[in-house]
Amino acid sequence: MPFRYRLQKVLDFRIKKKEEQLQAVIKAKYEVDRIQGLIEANRQEISGVIQIMRTTPDYRLMDSYDKYLKHLYEKEEELIKQKDEAEKILEEEKRKLVEREKEVKVLEKHKENALEAYREEEKQAENKQLSEVAVQKYFQRTRAKKEEEGEDD
Repeated sequence: MPFRYRLQKVLDFRIKKKEEQLQAVIKAKYEVDRIQGLIEANRQEISGVIQIMRTTPDYRLMDSYDKYLKHLYEKEEELIKQKDEAEKILEEEKRKLVEREKEVKVLEKHKENALEAYREEEKQAENKQLSEVAVQKYFQRTRAKKEEEGEDD
């Protein structure tokens, strides 16, 4: 009879949950990277505006540039807050992933132990069967010897 792990459905379910959690981690990482890209683009915009301010001789536009820079700095602060929140979510998702991996490893170890016990039982059953065959052959040989000795008399 082939080995059949009685908790295979549970193991498959946990593996599926682990893979789903891995996808959640990937999405959270993508979100952190996306926000970081927005921060970098905002910083590029700030650098560009500052460069334009330095090279523009028209001082009438300085008030507009100042307002726009203030807006960009506020936007950067908001993006940094969003990034911090996204990083917290990423860390939480990673923690959950580690937990799911532990759950899977526990069941895989249990499956390995069950398989080893199954193999040991099979080996013992085979040895018992071989022992019984050996005993039967022994009795057949001794009976055959007795019959030969009985015929020789």
